[in-house]
Amino acid sequence: MPAPARCLSHRLSALRRRSPMPSPLLRLLPVAGSRPADRAEQALAHGTPAPLAADLRALLGAEQVLTSASDLVRYASDASPYRMIPQAVVQPRSIEDVAAICRYAASHGRTITFRAAGTSLNGQSQGDGILVDVRRRFSWARPEDGGEVLAVGCGMVLARANAQLAPLGRKLGPDPASSGAATVGGVIANNASGMAAGTRWNAYATLRSMVFALPSGTIVDTAAPDADERLRAAEPELVAGIEALREEIRGDDALVARLRSKFSIKNTNGYRLDAFCDEGSPVQILRRLLIGSQGTLGFVSEARMETVPIGRLPTTAFLLFADLHAAAAAVPVLMRAGARTAELMDCQSLRDTAHIPGAPAWQHELADGVAGVLTDLRADDEDTLAAFEERVMAELGGRVIGGEFTRDPKTAGGYWAVRSGVLPAIGGARPQGTVVLAEDVCVEPDAVADAAVDLGEVLARHGFPSAVQGHASAGNLHFILLVDTTDEAQLTRYRAVMDDVAELIVDRYDGSLKGEHATGRNMAPYLRKEWGDRIVGLMRRVKDLIDPAGILSPGVILDDDPLANVRHLKSLPPVQAELDPCIECGLCEPVYPSRDVTTTPRQRIVLEREIARQGGSGELAERLAADFSYEAVETCAGDSSCAIACPVDIDTGAAMKHVRRAGHGRVAEGLAAEAARRWGAVTRVARIGVGAVGAVARRVGDRPLGAAPALARRVGGSDLVPAWNGTMPRGARPLPTTADDGAGAVYLPACINRIFGVPSGAGDALSVVEAVVALGERAGVPVSIPDGVGDLCCGTVWHSKGFERGEEIMARRLLEALWRFSDGGRRPIVVDASSCTLGMAREILPHLTPEQRQRHARIEILDALTWARREILPRLETTSPAERAVLHPTCSMAHLGLEDDLVAVASASAREVVRPVATCCGFAGDRGFLHPELTEAATVQERDDVLAVDADAHLSGNRTCELGMEHATGKAYESALVALERATR
Repeated sequence: MPAPARCLSHRLSALRRRSPMPSPLLRLLPVAGSRPADRAEQALAHGTPAPLAADLRALLGAEQVLTSASDLVRYASDASPYRMIPQAVVQPRSIEDVAAICRYAASHGRTITFRAAGTSLNGQSQGDGILVDVRRRFSWARPEDGGEVLAVGCGMVLARANAQLAPLGRKLGPDPASSGAATVGGVIANNASGMAAGTRWNAYATLRSMVFALPSGTIVDTAAPDADERLRAAEPELVAGIEALREEIRGDDALVARLRSKFSIKNTNGYRLDAFCDEGSPVQILRRLLIGSQGTLGFVSEARMETVPIGRLPTTAFLLFADLHAAAAAVPVLMRAGARTAELMDCQSLRDTAHIPGAPAWQHELADGVAGVLTDLRADDEDTLAAFEERVMAELGGRVIGGEFTRDPKTAGGYWAVRSGVLPAIGGARPQGTVVLAEDVCVEPDAVADAAVDLGEVLARHGFPSAVQGHASAGNLHFILLVDTTDEAQLTRYRAVMDDVAELIVDRYDGSLKGEHATGRNMAPYLRKEWGDRIVGLMRRVKDLIDPAGILSPGVILDDDPLANVRHLKSLPPVQAELDPCIECGLCEPVYPSRDVTTTPRQRIVLEREIARQGGSGELAERLAADFSYEAVETCAGDSSCAIACPVDIDTGAAMKHVRRAGHGRVAEGLAAEAARRWGAVTRVARIGVGAVGAVARRVGDRPLGAAPALARRVGGSDLVPAWNGTMPRGARPLPTTADDGAGAVYLPACINRIFGVPSGAGDALSVVEAVVALGERAGVPVSIPDGVGDLCCGTVWHSKGFERGEEIMARRLLEALWRFSDGGRRPIVVDASSCTLGMAREILPHLTPEQRQRHARIEILDALTWARREILPRLETTSPAERAVLHPTCSMAHLGLEDDLVAVASASAREVVRPVATCCGFAGDRGFLHPELTEAATVQERDDVLAVDADAHLSGNRTCELGMEHATGKAYESALVALERATR
């Protein structure tokens, strides 16, 4: 496995100990009036107990063991309302490592909890023993049989796996709302389903084979022809026990009928005892039992799963009905007509999500009590779609009071954003200090209308807003409770409403108390209510048989304490105000560049909350705050990619910039302001320096040049002195001369393109500045580079470091120049780096005067990719395209919606365009120079995808990102505009 993917804990621990910047975080956080009961003990400041740490390092290697206070606290929270602080965190490299951990735990009286994405909602990825992080080392996928089967590692993010299947017209069956972060292993462990999977396409129905480790350490490959013989030889008592249970269950016709009935609808509450009915072989029974076992019976390292066809063409309708019962009653009609999905939203859910971009117009003017259903169908021909649309509208007739079908992907995407936004919308707007408890139940689909109304009445009776929604096509209803866990009265109300919900769903509807979120910790007290003594007894025998030492996730699924669901509930004290809406869902984590280096955005917030619980004082708070400097602030890319993924739009990068700003002294602020005033001189010196250093490097090589910065970093600190980058380009050539007369646009070359030239091995290639000028002239739409551009900057240099005065000076100077260059907004401004486009278009706004903001609104600022797509592509023909181009869309492009422009320009420059699954490269302006470990780790998966493609062009639209990708892949990345110029000569 490549070095950047390996655990960097020891190297990073050394770096953070050298960090020269004391964290100002303690000054920023509000002082709590009282310290909540779930605060960590002061002894945690010393991290993992020394004997345990030594044992685990000897077992796995020091790099696979995380032991600091920060490590333990950041893993103590997940998307659930629970919080348990582990004693140690380990990151196994293989299933053999997991087996070794299991054997160690059994022999030393330790417990284990497996965790991947941490998106589970009921506490099943929480534990106070050894937490096993399996996300990093098991992330791979391999389509087989033309994509009909996917071999996949448990750490693979579901959306990334589906991205590999999409070109084959396939996807995995389970489709939870957390697909962008949830891993395949978590989906298997919880038997998660989602909007369309139901019971037909969930993991239980589609998983063909798996490789798993039992709590004893025995490893089983269920696809091996001799798997049963091997298991019998290794675990004779286990095999005998499974066979005895099989015969006992199969011999009771009433029991078999009961199990068949209960699992005919979605049910993830307890163990899948129907495995004993569905399979005869002990190994295959175990394969079935592990699905939905929530990490309590074993560890699944990899699986082979059947996939389902996507359907090329979609039709979607968001339909409004007079009341909840009418909406739910329409669901069976939709499903009989062939719908893929039918998502129910009550009036409260519709109101809570009306602000989401893409919501239908009728959602802004809702009468009391109305409800909606979102439905769709995907097919491979237009006739099938038309027949579905006609049948639905014919059968529903006058019951629909709003909404219609659409085949427009953008419109449909807005509708699905509304549906996916229910939990975040409610969670993000929750009262301060409350946690989100996301519950789900399931009934027979034909009973969903009555059950939805009854459920809403139960919630209202206890003073909770209804907010009933869910996958009504499967009878699966969801509801959300907001509870202040520090208030005993609210906890009493929570227990009371759950008692009544359990009575309603079990006694009236004979339904499931968990349709897809799994038992976890919060439904464990109700397991017996749903299943009765006999079946719960069988479940207990299964657990004791497979995990006799009880090492795996105690308290998950099986817990006889009637108050188990209110043990370990977390508090959410206030921190930086912009971070308070965080519900700790973890959807930010897969996209963030520091995810495998230090901390993720969620973990940064978790750390702040623990410091707040400590009242900002004491040994533990001070230790966490000290570590925060490197682990959260210095290694934050500040690119706001987390805000794109965050369902409540939290920009953790902006919050970390506030911490940076609070740490600046007067001298640093003054120097930054002076740099803004003398920016032309600064960039000229930088350009000359880059050119000189590059010339020396070409003569003496990289090693001598790397030695001096390395020494300086030891003395001056890793966040002040850049490391030598072996992919350093040449210095930029002087700007080309242009004429203002006849120019249709004003061109502002970005600082980075005025400092950095072409890649060192690019020969006589044009720079992006030269390419933009050449394209304009060739297409008959010339651009003009105005005098004085060398003194200007988009402000990102100061914005990213939190130098407010310097940013203000530059922002106001820039705006005056833009106003003058654009002739009062009459000519567009073209910018050749996406991060600079973002800076000019958005980030300078807070620093402008009111009059300047009015002027800014009249100036059209175009990224050069947008300009090329609009002005160049219609006027030029491709004459010599590259064969295959690989793209790297930047995070700035995602913020501005420029990815399609990049694809359009690249498609005109190459015969084939390949888009790997890309996240932020982590270079982030100067971060890649200061902390190269950030880019190395952020690009591991993308690098592997890039190197698997035989391409003759590697294209992006931001010079520093191109440097980062060149450093990561060894491929010379360049602007897509340079490729376009070359292709249209």
